[in-house]
Amino acid sequence: MRESATTGSTSPPIATLLAAAPHRPLFLAGALAVLTSMAWWALELASMRFGWHGWPQPPVPPGWAHAMLTQYGMLPKFMFGFLLTTFPKWLNRPSIRPRRYVAVAGSVFAGYLLSHIGLLDMPWVLRAGIALMLGGYLVGVVTLAGVLRASEQRNQHAWSCLAALCLGALGLAAFLGFLLGAPTHCARLAIKLGTFGLLVPVYFTVAHRMLAFFSGNVVKGYVVRRPAWSLPLMWPLLLAHLALDLAHAQAWLWVVDAPLALLFGWHAIAWQPWKAMRPGLLAVLHLAFAWLPIAFVLYAVQSLCLFAGHGPVLGLAPLHVLTIGYFGSMLVAMVTRVTQGHSGRPLQMGAVPWACFVLLQGVVLLRVWAELARDSYLWLVVAAFGWLVAFLPWVVRSAWIYLSPRVDGRPG
Repeated sequence: MRESATTGSTSPPIATLLAAAPHRPLFLAGALAVLTSMAWWALELASMRFGWHGWPQPPVPPGWAHAMLTQYGMLPKFMFGFLLTTFPKWLNRPSIRPRRYVAVAGSVFAGYLLSHIGLLDMPWVLRAGIALMLGGYLVGVVTLAGVLRASEQRNQHAWSCLAALCLGALGLAAFLGFLLGAPTHCARLAIKLGTFGLLVPVYFTVAHRMLAFFSGNVVKGYVVRRPAWSLPLMWPLLLAHLALDLAHAQAWLWVVDAPLALLFGWHAIAWQPWKAMRPGLLAVLHLAFAWLPIAFVLYAVQSLCLFAGHGPVLGLAPLHVLTIGYFGSMLVAMVTRVTQGHSGRPLQMGAVPWACFVLLQGVVLLRVWAELARDSYLWLVVAAFGWLVAFLPWVVRSAWIYLSPRVDGRPG
């Protein structure tokens, strides 16, 4: 009955629908980017594995391009869509005006698409794309900072997310500087900032704010644990990880990665996932979060191996447990929940999101296996195409929802 609420009525123009709420244009752009980023990377990997000599190569090392455009172009669209919606609610302020979040979506997405065109051996297009993305970041940061400044509250979740987005803007600026001739270490700084200065802080801050809250709303007798010391402890540890990594002191990363694993592991247990396995839309949040402490355990093990005089035996496995396992799984879990709720649909996981989530767990394992297998590049190609197979139905379904009116007839 709810799905037919708008039957017989004239749907508003697409531009009006997209401007109706911050999540619509930004989540739509993010959903399309989920396929764009991995389609290019899958083809790039296939060209390396199978010797496609005619495939145009990017103006920068392919791995750097992959890291930059997934970390700064794909995932942050969803983050901006979420934060531009929730910041005013967290801080008891009026909703953000459409022209602001439409400007963020338009600039970041247009810059992201231009950057991908630039990867086809067009350096000036890549520079223009990164510059446009940076402009969108700055609009988003200034907008969120204005909401925070106007509020009488000093919300630690808002401050943490804003600080991470500022580091993200710094990382984009550093990479743009590299593209314009700055030293190579600017590119390395940008890539590391994207992981440990932007994505991990935003993801954990949002989980700290929302995961126990969602669980407490559903589970009877659930104890909501949201300790005030979590974020003040996370930030110096992550910054120390960044400093050690940039100083090429990977053999000492275990000094901070082991405490980070304990910090995130404590939260994974304190949030009592065994009580929150129903409904599915709640269970996937806890299952996705479990990848975060696992990733930092692997980082610590890798560092201890280096400390003991061995090589990086796990390769890039810890990074991809973090990025595909945690970032990817939490993306499906959180975005599906927001999409369902803000479209007037029941808060249920559904067949398509479940298929995406389950297949993505297999992609994590494939990507880890690629670090250990003899024919590494073959398994990298398989994992990349596996991502596309997992996400395609989810992206199509999500895009259709963002381009449709709410089924309950309410605005937004």
